[in-house]
Amino acid sequence: MTTGTALRYQPERMGPTAMTVAAERFADRVATRRSVREFAPTPIPHGVIEAAIRAAASAPSGANVQPWRFVVITDPERKRRLREAAEAEEQVFYSRRAPQEWLKALEPLGTDWRKPFLEIAPAVIVVFEVHQGPTSPKPYYVKESVGIATGFLLAALHHAGLATLTHTPSPMRFLNEVCERPAEERANVVIPVGYPADGATVPHLERKPLDEVLVRL
Repeated sequence: MTTGTALRYQPERMGPTAMTVAAERFADRVATRRSVREFAPTPIPHGVIEAAIRAAASAPSGANVQPWRFVVITDPERKRRLREAAEAEEQVFYSRRAPQEWLKALEPLGTDWRKPFLEIAPAVIVVFEVHQGPTSPKPYYVKESVGIATGFLLAALHHAGLATLTHTPSPMRFLNEVCERPAEERANVVIPVGYPADGATVPHLERKPLDEVLVRL
C-alpha cells in the first residue's frame, strides 16, 4: 500500500548496446513459452512458485490496491475436486453454451471438456480478483491489474523453466468453494504449473509479424 512517502527511483542504467541485447534476450526467451496440456507429476523445487508469485505481486495496480490473490493447490485430493468440478462445467460449455464459431476456433488446439492436467500437474495456481468486501478496500481497474500480474507470473514461471497453461472454465464460481475463498474474491484464471511430460506436444502456431502488431506514430 502507498504510505505517502516519496522514494527516489534509480533503475539500473545500461548503455544502448547492452539495453538492446537485454531486450532482445528477454523477447527471445518469452517467445519460447507455449501453453502445455501434458504435464509430468514431478514435484517443483521449493521456493520457485513463491518467487514467481513475488514477481507477480510486484505488478502495478490501480491506486496500488493490489487486488489479487494467488491460491496454490498441491494437495492431490483438492486437485481431484478441482478437476471434477471444472470438467462438469466444461461438459456443459462444450455441449450447450459455446457458440459454434468458438468451438471451430478451438479445433486447431485440440481441446475438449477433459482436463486431466488439473490433476496431473504438481501445482495449480488459481488467480483471484479481490473486489470490495468486509475486509478489503475498494479496488480500481481490477481486471486490468490482475491481468498484468498474471502476465508477470507466466513470464516468471517460464523464466524458471516451468511449463504453464491458462485455463478459464466457464463459469468459475465453483472455484471459491474448492479454494475456500470469500465471496468478494472472483476467480480470473487457473494456471497448471510443472514440467512438460516426456513427449509432450503443442499445436503448431504462427505469431503475427512485428510489423503487423507494432504501430509507430
